[in-house]
Amino acid sequence: MTRSAWYLCMAAAAIAAARAMPARAQGIRPYRPAFDVQDYAIAIDVPDSGAVVHASATLTVTRREPSDTLRLDLLDLSVSDVKVNGQVVRFVQTPQGLDVPLPATTGGFAHFTVAVEYGGVLRDGLIVHRDSAGRWTYFGDNWPNRARHWIPSIDHPSDKATVTWRVTAPSSQTVIANGKLVSKRAVTRAGEAATEWTWRESQRIPVYLMVIGVAPLTIYDLGNTDCGLAELQECVPQSVYVAPEQRNFLPGPFARAGEIVQFFSRLIGPFPYEKLAHVQSSTRFGGMENASEIYYADQPFRTGRMGDEVIAHETAHQWFGDAVTEREWPHLWLSEGFATYFAALWDRASRGDGAFHARMGAIRGTVLDDTDAVTKRPVIDTIETDLLALLNRNSYEKGAFVLHMLRLQVGDSAFFRGLRSYYAQHRHSTAVSSDLRSAIEGTSGQRLGWFFDQWLRRPGYPELTATWHYDSTSREVAITVTQGDRFGAFRVPLTVAVIDSAGDVHRATVSLSGTPAAAGQLRVAVPSVPRDVVLDPDVDLLARLRVVRQ
Repeated sequence: MTRSAWYLCMAAAAIAAARAMPARAQGIRPYRPAFDVQDYAIAIDVPDSGAVVHASATLTVTRREPSDTLRLDLLDLSVSDVKVNGQVVRFVQTPQGLDVPLPATTGGFAHFTVAVEYGGVLRDGLIVHRDSAGRWTYFGDNWPNRARHWIPSIDHPSDKATVTWRVTAPSSQTVIANGKLVSKRAVTRAGEAATEWTWRESQRIPVYLMVIGVAPLTIYDLGNTDCGLAELQECVPQSVYVAPEQRNFLPGPFARAGEIVQFFSRLIGPFPYEKLAHVQSSTRFGGMENASEIYYADQPFRTGRMGDEVIAHETAHQWFGDAVTEREWPHLWLSEGFATYFAALWDRASRGDGAFHARMGAIRGTVLDDTDAVTKRPVIDTIETDLLALLNRNSYEKGAFVLHMLRLQVGDSAFFRGLRSYYAQHRHSTAVSSDLRSAIEGTSGQRLGWFFDQWLRRPGYPELTATWHYDSTSREVAITVTQGDRFGAFRVPLTVAVIDSAGDVHRATVSLSGTPAAAGQLRVAVPSVPRDVVLDPDVDLLARLRVVRQ
């Protein structure tokens, strides 16, 4: 998800509303090691108007450990029938979910198909909304664990599966879903013409990314992109789905969508899905990286105020968050921190080093301005149980800056080789922070436990003061760097730029040991009293910096 400026304005109210949702939809649910859903086949009948739906879901499930009951997450909608391997079973539906009895088996893994018929009034997950023209729209919006409001599922990022959608909707509506369009055919529903759309996602994704969009959308074709770099086919077809009155806005910021995908593919690995659709939507969040179909807020399309920052952020998620998914919620930075940093890397590739440094400066400023999560909690936050509270400056901006400093710690070659290794090893699966650490250690030859502990498992950042004076006898600037004790001492390098009277820049780097009360000392030769002393001129360090002239 993106936290660009326009998104933050829109998302504030949405997050407040989401936090007001019942606690049962919010808390961290443990992974269910006894079961692995391999595939979902979901058929849903979307009405002409209103929020009443009828649906069925057939799950292909593997039982890995002894258990006689499969617990599926399902809230709000009522179940009418459950079959296991084609046989009707007596299920139990409670406010907490759906319990399905399973037959006994002997030895090894057991495989089941579980078919659930259900329906009712949608309250969340699939958002029902009238657009500005009064037309009915339906958009999936599952993050973090809200798929359970409309999909019987194991609603946790650690459980990934393929999915087939069969959506019946009014013929006036366009249906978009994960993966590739398999078929589209005319049908009759209650004596009226309707259309049945079938979409298939062949790669395993978490349930929170499994969504459909049903709305009066028109399609703007961006053509085949990323040719020769895609995982599943020669090229990645891209398109933009918008309300008819917004079509003249296009291609607009999407003119470079193909370049963005190609940039990330070359940097990390082949694009992982069958297509990439960019969709104008109406959901509770302003931007959502659903696998192969990114949902964006409605307003930027209507106002024409959208840049490619949000496109780059959500596109980066197709690799990080979607293909490689955080196994547990405390490791959310592996999704949001990556997307934030890779959007900054796109800035550098498309606009140059100046734009990149400005972006990193803005990211650092955002972290330093935060007085809540950053100063009180670590990035890997194992205490927080309100999943929406994890959408904070730690997961996004601090996580992004940690990646930037990791890159500088090990060097560009080891960093990007390590990321490619990490991605290749965990593609279409899940990962935690130690998996990233192992990959970077493998390519850099460095032991990085101290780095990951310092930046991810402690709150805050270093607060550095550089005191300097000019020694006219030796013609040197003598600099002493000390650390504040609010967050403890950090092991960091600090680059200092001394600008002499002629405007020439003289650089030196001091390494702080991370030992409390230990100061860093350096001397920089300059011909005369310097014009200025600048700390961290390239925005390479997450720290609060202060310069004092003696």
